[in-house]
Amino acid sequence: MKYQRIMMKLSGGAMSGEGRWGFDPAAIDHIADEILQLHHEGIQVAVMVGGGNIFRGELADTWGIERAEADNIGMMATVINSLLLRGVLQARGEAEVRVMTAIPINTVAEPYIRLRAIRHLEHQFIVLLAAGTGNPYVTTDYPAVQRALELRADALLAAKNGIDGVYSSDPKKNPDARLYPSISYDKVIADNLKALDQSAVLLARDHQLPIHVFDFDAPGMMFKICCGEDVGTQIGNGSAT
Repeated sequence: MKYQRIMMKLSGGAMSGEGRWGFDPAAIDHIADEILQLHHEGIQVAVMVGGGNIFRGELADTWGIERAEADNIGMMATVINSLLLRGVLQARGEAEVRVMTAIPINTVAEPYIRLRAIRHLEHQFIVLLAAGTGNPYVTTDYPAVQRALELRADALLAAKNGIDGVYSSDPKKNPDARLYPSISYDKVIADNLKALDQSAVLLARDHQLPIHVFDFDAPGMMFKICCGEDVGTQIGNGSAT
């Protein structure tokens, strides 16, 4: 097995399926299946959960809500998603699941404490991370990389919906856009390829954390990546191929 401990970045949009908002039971079942597949194989799994299916920045713009307040609302949305996902995972009866939040909500989740989270992973618990870093002006991209480093993860798996990797340009607008099987951190930054926030890619580069960008809609993709298969795009030190 190439990776024994991974950080998964899960967008809130993955929980809404084909819809733009809310929850899709089939999509959530798919998320649970993919996480449990890794768990069954003995891979330690932490998940940075997004909240875009509940609240997006465009809503804040519509109502004139300032960015800091909007981000606080978004962080609360990630807590809701994490609690729902915990409920679905634990209903299967196959794994212990812990929700850890960067903002204190002690009646429903544990506070994020790095060494406690590592201990949970060592005990084969699935760890769901909510509320990013607890600070506004940050998307879940940067916290995903930061927590991956803090928890000594082998790689960050960035799950995308309907996008199977990093392209030279937007494949929806440019039919000649080229998929990169692998690409360097520096090229992602220099070409502003928007695989993740640039701050997240810079942090990963500085600490040599591999990032895999892949289509989460296809079953078994995370397990294939952990087994070392060339799936999607790997962002690392190599040149673009």
